[in-house]
Amino acid sequence: MPGLIRGVARTAAIAGTATAVSNRVSRRQAGRWAAQEEQAAPQQAAPQPTYAAPPPPPQPAAPAPADMDAKLAQLAQLGSLRDAGVLSDIEFEVQKNRILSS
Repeated sequence: MPGLIRGVARTAAIAGTATAVSNRVSRRQAGRWAAQEEQAAPQQAAPQPTYAAPPPPPQPAAPAPADMDAKLAQLAQLGSLRDAGVLSDIEFEVQKNRILSS
């Protein structure tokens, strides 16, 4: 029986020590993180200057029929690049929208 009580006491002492160390480490880390946030806060508080976007370039009045043929050719080329695995589906959609909006 004395061996059992000694084992329980040893386990309790080890668990208590581990808990105390863990709590101390947690408090120390929380203090460090709070100090880092305080140091970063003044830097973030300064307002960033904002700039107006430049006006868009003038667009042509109406696309010519030959321009539509060029767009169709570009779309066909994009489709073949996507099918070959060169372009992902997202890249294909972005480029397709760029071609169709121009």
